[in-house]
Amino acid sequence: MNTSNENKMGVMPVNKLMLQMAVPMIISMIIGALYNIVDSLFVAHYSEDALTALSLAFPVQNIILASGIGLGVGISSNLSRYLGEHDKEKVDKSAMNGLLLGAVIYVLILLFGIFGSEHFFRMQTDVEDIISMGTVYTRICCIFSFGQVFSLVLEKILQGTGKTVCTMYMQITGAVVNVILDPILIFGMFGVPKLGVTGAAIATIIGQVTSLLLAIYFNLSKNKEITFSCHNLRPDKKIIGQICSVGVPTIITQSMAGIMSFGLNNILLTFSTTAAAVFGAYFKVQSFVYMAVFALNNALIPIVAFNYGARNGKRIKKAIELSAIYSSVFGIVGTIIIVGFASPIMGMFNASETMKEIGIPALRIMGTTFIFGSFSVMVSYACQGLGKGLSSLLLTATRQFILLLPLAMILGKTMGIKGVWYSFVIAEVVTVIIAAIYLKYIDRKYIETIA
Repeated sequence: MNTSNENKMGVMPVNKLMLQMAVPMIISMIIGALYNIVDSLFVAHYSEDALTALSLAFPVQNIILASGIGLGVGISSNLSRYLGEHDKEKVDKSAMNGLLLGAVIYVLILLFGIFGSEHFFRMQTDVEDIISMGTVYTRICCIFSFGQVFSLVLEKILQGTGKTVCTMYMQITGAVVNVILDPILIFGMFGVPKLGVTGAAIATIIGQVTSLLLAIYFNLSKNKEITFSCHNLRPDKKIIGQICSVGVPTIITQSMAGIMSFGLNNILLTFSTTAAAVFGAYFKVQSFVYMAVFALNNALIPIVAFNYGARNGKRIKKAIELSAIYSSVFGIVGTIIIVGFASPIMGMFNASETMKEIGIPALRIMGTTFIFGSFSVMVSYACQGLGKGLSSLLLTATRQFILLLPLAMILGKTMGIKGVWYSFVIAEVVTVIIAAIYLKYIDRKYIETIA
């Protein structure tokens, strides 16, 4: 087996290795975040109801994204560990069984898109224009979600073997295609009919399929550590169990943002549809900050997993320390940008005066949370690298669901809409304290005990 990647993951100075792996992923994931925000930016100029429709559709989009990322993380963690153990057969089985699980996930999303989209919107609002636009957008995204699911799975396979530059090219190309097609299809240009939110959905899925085609090419031509053979598509219960032990909690963890968004949208709709649109705009913008943090810590997962398999505790500790520092820096920068430029950001979404009145204070309050959330995310990803998917799930659930939604309900009733925004701050502060305590625990129990 080609051992160049093994030497890199196990021997290269940790800081250099992390930066070499993380920088392409940071670029690719920030560019990839354009999928979410570009649709909203263009659609906001179409109508505020269209922006609200996309805001309400976000939980479904998030679950699709979470499914691909979560499954990919399970595969990446598994094959990185087997690379560290020099077990070529299990590396190959991890990749192919992961693709098989991807097909199962796609079928479930497809069925929801066909049969559940309209009901999903009617659960949240009775405004027919919002229901109609949101249903069409969601249905298209679900039916053609194979592009997103499999491109994410194949991207994580590339990341698991250290081919992060390839993933950067995938994301950039798909995002550029999406950005070019969005205004053409939404507003009708160059003889193309004006399609509105339908055009936004079509542009998105074309961009995702473009990324998928590149992912297939890179894996077959560049990923020499893995042999993609139909023979290994045969289900292996042990391999599937190992992938799911990390992947399923990660899917649930990643889906928490969607669950939180669904719950908060229902709380905010009791104030106004504009409040839900504000939250949707904020969520798109904050994804740029967190995408950088997620990308950095996606590099952390294979480094931790590889060296856990190789029993090198010192490299694991160093990787976690560096990731904590870099994550905190991203959090500080994100806070400065969101808090300092709240008004121009709302202007990007063609905000009305009413939307600005609600949105500017909202961004300034919620923007203060990034430094806390960034550290908590790092601890969660470190857990995934160590194969502790359930611990990662519990940390994320604490900050995005267990604490946040009850606080938002209580403070929303007692303090008004600003109470909903302050609930983010309280939830993040409490979670970061828990995360710091748990990090010390896993360091003592799992990392320091490695031979």
